[in-house]
Amino acid sequence: MSVRYAAVGWNRQKKIYDRIIAATIVTYLALFIGVSAALFPTATAETLFIRATGTAAIILLHVILSIGPLCRLDARYLPLLYNRRHLGVVMFFLALIHGVVSLIQFHALGDVNPLVSLFFGQTDYDTFVDFPFQMLGFFALLILSLMAITSHDFWLKLLTPPLWKALHMLVYFAYALIVMHVALGILQDARNPAFAVLTGLGLAWIIGVHVFAALRPNPANPAPVATRELSEDDAVPPGYTYAAHIDDIAYNRAKTVRIGAERIAVFRVAGDARSENVAYAAPAGDKIYAISAVCRHQNGPLGEGRIIDGCVTCPWHGFQYDPATGKSPPPYTEQVACFPVFVTAKREIFIQGKAQ
Repeated sequence: MSVRYAAVGWNRQKKIYDRIIAATIVTYLALFIGVSAALFPTATAETLFIRATGTAAIILLHVILSIGPLCRLDARYLPLLYNRRHLGVVMFFLALIHGVVSLIQFHALGDVNPLVSLFFGQTDYDTFVDFPFQMLGFFALLILSLMAITSHDFWLKLLTPPLWKALHMLVYFAYALIVMHVALGILQDARNPAFAVLTGLGLAWIIGVHVFAALRPNPANPAPVATRELSEDDAVPPGYTYAAHIDDIAYNRAKTVRIGAERIAVFRVAGDARSENVAYAAPAGDKIYAISAVCRHQNGPLGEGRIIDGCVTCPWHGFQYDPATGKSPPPYTEQVACFPVFVTAKREIFIQGKAQ
């Protein structure tokens, strides 16, 4: 989280995350260049560096695109999501280095402007196999640069989370351009079919993991709750809708329900929770709270989070909210809506769909 868009809370986990990224990239580049130099002794140092940074960027892009669906399939991948934007920025710089060195190597040594040479040095635009593939990489790099520039929370706040998210969905268009860039480059080089096979496997993996995750029920976007016939014994106030049974919700966890257009996270909090604004206290001291299931940071699924230090903690980036007030702990100012709760003698939870 940030105050006035300044980086705050660069905690131990973030530092470890970034050190692992840096060490992995450096190790990969060193191994790739060393092994390639032994296998291809006639290749120049510039060529080896171009290939090393290009393959590193592509592999990292596959990792980035896999994190979202993998987190949907298994919560153990959530730590990778925590600083995914850092991975994206690192991937962009690898792609930028690859593109700049390639532009110098192949287009900057003549008497024509390098960009003019890039777009018009090879003009077989009417063919598939001989299409100027480097141009596709150029446009993919432009998209990645836009995403890297707007990765800071300043732009997230300025553009609003929905627009920011829509902008960053362009990564899939960039991925398509990169796949074509690599595939056409392999076709025009035609030296090693293994690269074509690896590219195809990578594409199949990305499509497969996204389709598989999409077919799985999404607790962050639930179907409307089922209606329930009320009896006189229930004494439920008007305007309340059945949401869940207390026993169906694990301690310090939530069930996400949809009432009208609202996605609501219903939390069951252990009795030793910090907040004193009790929405409902069971005989054992447990408390039931209902808050918006949409995080103010990146629209993350609060209903998939848990209670940490008395606060609802978003599983995406750790933003926290008091379950009783919806407010983030000071000095942060984010706030989500809270919804009135009514619990019957049968321990059934009813929610008023209009926020307090």
